[in-house]
Amino acid sequence: MRSPAHPRRAARAPGARRVPRELHPIAWWLWAIGLIAAIDRTTNPLLLALALAVLGFVVASRRGSAPWARAFRYYVMLAGFVIVLRVVFRTVFTTGVAPGDHILFRLPEVPAPRWYAGVEIGGPVSLEGTLSALVDGLRLGTMLCCIGAANALANPKRALRVLPGALYELGAAVAVAVTLAPQLIESVQRVARARRLRGGRRRGLGAVRAIAIPVLADALERSLLLAAAMDSRGYGRGGAATAASRRLTGALMLTGLAGLCVGAYGLLDATAPPPLGAPALLTGAIACGAALGLGGRRVARTRYRPDPWRAPEWAVVLCGAACAALLFVPADAAAVDPTFDPLRFPPLPALPALGLLIAAIPALAAPPPVRARPRAPTADGAAEAPAPTEPVA
Repeated sequence: MRSPAHPRRAARAPGARRVPRELHPIAWWLWAIGLIAAIDRTTNPLLLALALAVLGFVVASRRGSAPWARAFRYYVMLAGFVIVLRVVFRTVFTTGVAPGDHILFRLPEVPAPRWYAGVEIGGPVSLEGTLSALVDGLRLGTMLCCIGAANALANPKRALRVLPGALYELGAAVAVAVTLAPQLIESVQRVARARRLRGGRRRGLGAVRAIAIPVLADALERSLLLAAAMDSRGYGRGGAATAASRRLTGALMLTGLAGLCVGAYGLLDATAPPPLGAPALLTGAIACGAALGLGGRRVARTRYRPDPWRAPEWAVVLCGAACAALLFVPADAAAVDPTFDPLRFPPLPALPALGLLIAAIPALAAPPPVRARPRAPTADGAAEAPAPTEPVA
């Protein structure tokens, strides 16, 4: 009698249905960091608009049905608020008008104190200054949308499982910090749905005042409950460690942090000696990595169904890295970082645009999103419970 086929081999048989899975959350965050690094290199509004289109396309193609997957539109609203706020601040607090600028209107001037020299309150508002403020706000808003895309695509609870062992003791605080934004989005939806069921019809600022306090209280309470549940299950507990091991871990961590600070200063200051730049930064990163590895050795735990790292994860990360690398390639400075003095329409550089288009490849390279199945009616007319959207971890 033949023995049954191995389950793994049976799953790989031709025509077999693959079990859907979520992309590793760290891959989405690395992809978003690559986009942030690329966006930081340009003030071209055409490239920033292309980056927003890429983010929207990837999120619409690869977000799931979890509550945090609907967070991207709230980050887009926040980006719009940042743009408006940046333009308003530039309009009120001006830095003067250059000869030949196009004056839009004039505000009443307020005398500024002597220590506030260089900035005027009120006065003429030029078109060139307004466009410059608009582009600065657009760049910052696009960076916020990158973070929103990572929050909408990556499972925050699964991201906590890949923390280094030395950081498990900070798991409760990290759980509250990481899950607060997704829980806040879910709380907004729950409170708004409850208000509609109760007949609430107020909109605008009145609706914001009615739901702000319940939303904040509910989101914080849910995050604290998650942290308490993790603590009750032994999350962050470590084994015994010798005094010498603790001292060595602390010394490596302090050395690494000092190296990172000195290296960042050396890269930002053009007059700093060369050893204070990239070498100090690399040394600090190696020391911090050694400290995290040594501190994680005393934490012993097992994982149920660990998230795999396969070809789709590498493809997503490489797309983000390629996007950042192409924006760092020397190009026409007038195209990548245009100015509005004199006033002219900025060109679209080919190589940076190609890099942003490469960042859209994860919409096809990442696995399809795991979505909840619709409720199917049963024989007695009741609705069958939907299938779970993700395996229990």
